Amino acid sequence: MAFHGCPLHCRYCLNPQSLGDGGKFKEYTPELLYREIRIDELYFLATNGGVTFGGGEPCLRPDFIRRFRELCDESWQINLETSLNVPMDNIASLLPVVNTLIIDIKDMNSEIYRNYTGLDNSLVLSNLRLIADNGRQSDCIVRIPLIPEFTTDADRDASRAALEQLGFTRFDLFTYQIRKQCL
Repeated sequence: MAFHGCPLHCRYCLNPQSLGDGGKFKEYTPELLYREIRIDELYFLATNGGVTFGGGEPCLRPDFIRRFRELCDESWQINLETSLNVPMDNIASLLPVVNTLIIDIKDMNSEIYRNYTGLDNSLVLSNLRLIADNGRQSDCIVRIPLIPEFTTDADRDASRAALEQLGFTRFDLFTYQIRKQCL
């Protein structure tokens, strides 16, 4: 399930359609989404599956996600793909209802982060500490990309080391593949 809207303005946005006019796409309430996907409930129960909310930034809509959790079976997995660049209250309210957070960290270095996303990463750092303070590091997969023209292997190593100091252990290290659009 992809949400529209994102606080970031990444130079190489991997999901630019989520930034556009949400009016082009079907809008869902938590109830409508549940009715449409509960047909797969037996599959979810048999495979330990569920729903991954991405976007855009799903953590901008905590009420939707909390209500969806109320509707579905507790054994459904609820995962979030997030930048964590949202208010701490949003993350605090979601931690009790989600199973896994897939965090696209970009880089822990404030200057690199700002150059790439256009925003400060202070909310990201605060939310990482909040997750650590709640002992949820093992429920996170932290994505640390190598971004051409923005980060180096040394930058990525430094980000990983900083995250390991907070107790995070699961990482997805990859390289952005930048493709020029043909006009």
